[in-house]
Amino acid sequence: MRLLSALQVEFIYSLLQRGAPGLPSTLFIALQNLLLMKCSSHSSSYGTMPYLCGRAIASPPKMLPFRVPFNAKSDPLKLDLYPRLGLLHSLQCGNTKIEVPLQSSRKKQRSYAFVIRGDHPQNADLPRYYSKKEKKPFPVPIVELRRAARERIKNSKGKPRRPIPPPKNGLLVKSLIPVAYDVFNARIKLINNLKKLLKVVHVHACSWCNEIHVGPTGHPFRSCRGPNSSIRKGLHDWTTATVEDIFLPIEAYHLYDRLGKRIPHEERFAIPRIPALVELCIQAGVDIPEFPTKRRRKPIIRIGKSEFVDADESELPEPVPEAPEKLILTEIPDSEIIGPSSEDETILLAEETLRAWEQMRRGANKLMKLYYVRVCGYCPEVHVGPSGHKAQNCGAHKHQQRNGQHGWQAAVLDDLIPPRYVWHVPDVNGPPLLRELRSFYGQAPAVVEMCMQAGAAVPDEYKATMRLDVGIPNSLKEAEMVV
Repeated sequence: MRLLSALQVEFIYSLLQRGAPGLPSTLFIALQNLLLMKCSSHSSSYGTMPYLCGRAIASPPKMLPFRVPFNAKSDPLKLDLYPRLGLLHSLQCGNTKIEVPLQSSRKKQRSYAFVIRGDHPQNADLPRYYSKKEKKPFPVPIVELRRAARERIKNSKGKPRRPIPPPKNGLLVKSLIPVAYDVFNARIKLINNLKKLLKVVHVHACSWCNEIHVGPTGHPFRSCRGPNSSIRKGLHDWTTATVEDIFLPIEAYHLYDRLGKRIPHEERFAIPRIPALVELCIQAGVDIPEFPTKRRRKPIIRIGKSEFVDADESELPEPVPEAPEKLILTEIPDSEIIGPSSEDETILLAEETLRAWEQMRRGANKLMKLYYVRVCGYCPEVHVGPSGHKAQNCGAHKHQQRNGQHGWQAAVLDDLIPPRYVWHVPDVNGPPLLRELRSFYGQAPAVVEMCMQAGAAVPDEYKATMRLDVGIPNSLKEAEMVV
């Protein structure tokens, strides 16, 4: 593997300056990116070269592997130039690698495969849509779980039994109590800021399905799956969205004792339901007077696999009520919401909202690693606790065969905090989205899209699905010319 030499750079630069007549567009862009990365990584006499052949060059995009077939007969580049330039095998330039294997065949046409690899992908696949008739996949396959269980049993033979760590023994994980308060406050801050952003950012919701769109007007895509969608030919009926449409209120049963008995079907209406993220924070150490919970000061005593008794705490001194570790925020009523008055204030509000969104998701992910969160594999029902409840209120596909019982499995972060992906609008003040160019547009969580349209910078982790590095054609005729 070798880098581009000075002779190769001179040849590519002279080729691009002449306009490269007849050269395939994909090969033209690849040569431009190679030359730009060569000049940016090594100081040379060519400078930065912002424009080549009248085409503006930005930072080299991060592209995925692709294949470019073209006829060697009609290509103005002679095949004997490839061995002379060293392009027959591969090229390495920084973190990017281009391989050009020559595939000979009996036909006259030859296929040249260009494989460009980068550390960060240029675009990523959009999140898959799961039909209501499908069961959610397990985060960890059952085969892997059984293999890990057999390995644990094998390694524990002949060794003394270790004490059960918290939170399985009934105690709290002290290092996660501040994290629980941060997640709780970040959730409240996110809701309050979204109410303010709705005063300046337009968000639309379909009145027939659960799809939303962030932008001046609703998108024209025929993707409605609601009632009578066939009559409307899949078009959406857009109305004004609310905070609940952007940040879904996933609810769960509040448990007084998270290690107690499972909730039976007969008591499903006697137990209050609160947001699942709030219930997770309460079980992790947040004290809310409206929702009391049992706090143990000694580990439980296990009798069997699912049986235990509480330790005697009569010898311990009476617990002294302590002040909360952090101040708990409260939601602002809708009547008292005041939107930002200036553009600078809107940008600061968007950046603060994006930080609250990231802090809430990072903290919730830390809590879910130790505190159990269950989700039904057939419906969006979430339960915070070691085992799911017994309420037979699942109405998903073929629930009659399960007698309405939920199929509990381990939850992931998107089950607890659904991101609600929406179509990314490249230019808010530009032309609206076109139905014919749907494959060129990306997607982003609704909160991220709102903050970006309000002026906040986009985090790197969302740039792949938003497809910011993908050029969007101006018309359908130009889109048909894309290789």
